[in-house]
Amino acid sequence: MFRRSHKPGQEGFTLVELLVVISLVAIMFVSFSSFFTNYLILYTKYQTDASDFGELSAQSQRIADVLRGTTDIVSESANDLTVYAYFSPADTYVSLTHYYLNAAGTAVMVDVTPMTANPPIGTPIAAQAKTYEIISSYYQPPGGSLFNYYDASGTQLSLPIPDEHSIIEIQVNLAEPGSHTKNGQNLSITVSLRNRKTNL
Repeated sequence: MFRRSHKPGQEGFTLVELLVVISLVAIMFVSFSSFFTNYLILYTKYQTDASDFGELSAQSQRIADVLRGTTDIVSESANDLTVYAYFSPADTYVSLTHYYLNAAGTAVMVDVTPMTANPPIGTPIAAQAKTYEIISSYYQPPGGSLFNYYDASGTQLSLPIPDEHSIIEIQVNLAEPGSHTKNGQNLSITVSLRNRKTNL
């Protein structure tokens, strides 16, 4: 029987075996790369959402602090609210504070106009008015609103509200588009106005 002789050092992989091994390694590398990339993208989205939610929380608390010091409501609507309030704790007098959505409905803005004195004596100092962007990427769910208004019994008031002194609580609804959620991230906070003056 014929037997093929092998010289020392000549044993090894055939070309076909090498190609199979290389193909398997390539498949494993592509699979791992795809998994790692998808995981990294998902992780980044979660990080972004967490950061955005932290911003929502901070800004909602900031708005609540301002509204809590409201001395009188000038006008109100679903996405627009103007009040006399202390915008900064260091303010001597209240400011004419106007919260609203920008023209595209994609950002929450506030105009702050200082007063010469508290109402009804003081008047707005238009030359010192400043505008701030509160939420740069606002998202409003269908049928939602930036503000809701409630009376003493906790019943939501329908707009327009004939008697602004019937407003006892204001609910602020902030939201931003979510990176991995279709409906975005929502945060609501309700502010009591029980200390509001009624004799202005």
